[in-house]
Amino acid sequence: MTITRDPHTHLVLAIGGDQRAAGILQSTGGFTRHPGPSTSYHRQPVTMPVEQQRLGATAASYALMAAGYTTFLDPSLNVLATQDGDREAAHRYLTYLSELARNTTEGPVLAAVLAEISAPDTGALPRLRDVLVSVWTSWGNQVPAEPRDGGPVERLMDVTDVLSRKAREIEELRTHAAHSPAPATPASSLPPAAGPKPPSRRPGP
Repeated sequence: MTITRDPHTHLVLAIGGDQRAAGILQSTGGFTRHPGPSTSYHRQPVTMPVEQQRLGATAASYALMAAGYTTFLDPSLNVLATQDGDREAAHRYLTYLSELARNTTEGPVLAAVLAEISAPDTGALPRLRDVLVSVWTSWGNQVPAEPRDGGPVERLMDVTDVLSRKAREIEELRTHAAHSPAPATPASSLPPAAGPKPPSRRPGP
């Protein structure tokens, strides 16, 4: 099996394999079958975001290898090949949000930081929730005989649910931050209050 990006069309293609491999490509990588000049091939949808393409290609390649297929994955599509760089970028992003919040007292700026954390689908917490959902889904499939009540998979599901609710709470607080009043101007920076003028003295005779 070969999973690569066509240099001309920039489409992610999967070539080779049998009917079983086709099922793996479709279920784990978002690939669809298309007729070719000599044989059919698989490719991801044109509208799929680039990062989603990489995630799907990586998941499909590892699923194929786990099923016993010899698989070549284009290094540019392998999200695990750049794990350290991605981790550093994530750390820089969180550090930037922390410094931005620390160095401002303006409500709209703080609201923007909270939006980056809790915005549905794109915020840091919802994305972390998606990771946890993937973990407990795979974990649950590996240990189907585990009693659900009180077991580790069930506890992870509970933590994920709490995280989802807290993200919604932060999103509500973001609205309050956006409408918070501007900080008062320090008294030392105000101009001195004008006092009563002394009576004017008329010149004597």
